[in-house]
Amino acid sequence: MTDELGTELLDAGRAQPGQAVSLQLAYRPPYCAEQVFGFLGLRAVKGVETWDGTTYSRTLGLPRGAGVVSLTPLPGVIQCDLRLDDWRDLQVAVVRCRRLLDLDADPVAIDSALRDDPLLRVCVDARPGLRSPGHVDGAEVAVRAVLGQQVSVAGARTQADRLVALLGEPLRFPSDGLTHLFPSSKALAEMNPDQLRLPMARKRSLMGMCRALADGEISIDVGADRSELGARLLALPGIGPWTVAYIALRALGDPDVFLPTDLGVKHALVRLGADGSPRSASAIAEQWRPWRSYALHHLWSSLSS
Repeated sequence: MTDELGTELLDAGRAQPGQAVSLQLAYRPPYCAEQVFGFLGLRAVKGVETWDGTTYSRTLGLPRGAGVVSLTPLPGVIQCDLRLDDWRDLQVAVVRCRRLLDLDADPVAIDSALRDDPLLRVCVDARPGLRSPGHVDGAEVAVRAVLGQQVSVAGARTQADRLVALLGEPLRFPSDGLTHLFPSSKALAEMNPDQLRLPMARKRSLMGMCRALADGEISIDVGADRSELGARLLALPGIGPWTVAYIALRALGDPDVFLPTDLGVKHALVRLGADGSPRSASAIAEQWRPWRSYALHHLWSSLSS
């Protein structure tokens, strides 16, 4: 599907830095906006993201500069309001926003496949068109995945808030609570580890991974070979299967990720009347291939019902 651009974008090369422009992002219905935006809003990092219950906004680190995007679900489309330092980054920004909101999925095929399982049928019927939110930056996902190891969503968000306050790059055009880019891998790799309020093992994991990212030993991009990237990440100290799977889920847009050891998965399965142990969860999830990422989000979403 093509996105409908306003007439002011037909010659984006003439747009001034920081000027606001709007466009609409199309998708194939149904689209469970409540789930997608709620997921992102719950994890919003201060200075980098905001969520007011209607609009999700965040900063973007783009090839030629920074940007800010505000995304609002409307009937049939997503309203996308952008401010960019350099309008040559427009196409990249739009692609990343589509990936973030998982707008190019085929919800009819996914829902049909998952609804065949009686265990998930009630979840699918409750949230038709549920998506698997991606991200706008693979390195940021990796950092936040390490911060999220064995802690709550709120705990991981608090740690990310601190990193932004310490090392985030200030925006040229701050806007409504959006003030910084998420810290670069280079800045994190070079920081004083004493500034991190983390267990020593997690400090080593975070800084080791950031050094590998900054040096180009690892590149987390949607086009990366998933098996090769997973092997490289697992070779780093303190990076285990949960972290690798979460990176594949959010940064690579892998539609078939499952987290059998995740506490939320356990609670959701038990609530649905199933055995939530990792071994049982893995076996149950086999029937959800190749859409286990969407089944995972259905399980997480069911906990908020």
